[in-house]
Amino acid sequence: MKAAYMFGAGDVRIQDVADPTIQNPTDAIVRTVRACICGSDLHPYHSMDNDEHGVPMGHELIGIVEETGSQVTTVSKGDFVIAPFSFSDNTCSFCRDGFHTACKHGGFYGSPETGGLQAELSRIPLADGSLVKVPGLSENDTDLFPSLLTLSDVYLTGYHAAHMGHVQAGKTVTVIGDGAVGLSAVLAAKQLGAEQIILMGRHTSRTDLGREFGATDVVAERGEEGVAKVLELTGGEGSHVVLEAVGHMPAYEQSYGVVRTGGVISRVGVPQYEEAPVGFGSLFGKNITLTGGPAPVRVYIEQNIPLVLEGTINPGKVFDRTVTLDDAPAGYAAMDAREALKVLLIV
Repeated sequence: MKAAYMFGAGDVRIQDVADPTIQNPTDAIVRTVRACICGSDLHPYHSMDNDEHGVPMGHELIGIVEETGSQVTTVSKGDFVIAPFSFSDNTCSFCRDGFHTACKHGGFYGSPETGGLQAELSRIPLADGSLVKVPGLSENDTDLFPSLLTLSDVYLTGYHAAHMGHVQAGKTVTVIGDGAVGLSAVLAAKQLGAEQIILMGRHTSRTDLGREFGATDVVAERGEEGVAKVLELTGGEGSHVVLEAVGHMPAYEQSYGVVRTGGVISRVGVPQYEEAPVGFGSLFGKNITLTGGPAPVRVYIEQNIPLVLEGTINPGKVFDRTVTLDDAPAGYAAMDAREALKVLLIV
């Protein structure tokens, strides 16, 4: 089969590799219908050391179950399924608490043992806990594929940010970052009833989509100038909730600059730093709550599938370029150059 591998910074190749097989009775083999490139895939694309063996890429897919292990009971051959970006048993104590990305028996894709999901076929460990069946869907319902694919990661990562930030009716929310996750956070904040949604981003094509998703204001300025603009828009008080979808220190600094006293900063941008201020001038002095982390999307998928199928939400609009798996390297380059917001892969 064909699969995407990264061999170093800027070096993505499509390789012919062996088809995955059932290794454990709890495994399933899924044939990919759609996959995509994630913003987090660009972190190694910028900085990965050369690796002669390559690293399998991808952690988002929708597809068709081809084979199941002897202990799999919740999905069967032919089922149309969504695979969350991490696998989990959905039964351990952490999963029961709603934090599937910390599952005691789970893990993440992108290793030689698990493989990546930018591939024609994928082995899904712990299939009963990981895979979610989409009822009544067929391979002809292609218009729904992009939005269903966002439920494997990007939309529900934005939703997780809003959920952890306790976004609700009457709240003012600032979203930092106009990437696919930031735009998803705007849509989620709108769904959860936020009254004012300020999107901090400077790319017009993206912030226009942000307005379509529910942003009431757009702030293109950054740093102190951007903070001042948000404070102006909020009567000098700041935002009840800040959703940080970038992961770099300037975005974190903007977050505590614009958050209201007693407010919440919810981070889902993968941090590209190890230390961040939490003292009097950042969090402590204003009684700020800091929350967020890897999104346990498995816990949110089932409640959001009907919203996609009914057309209540259309988060698949974040995909602005579609290529085949063979052209995935070009898709990485386009996202890296900011020529594409998020790339959909037809497999």
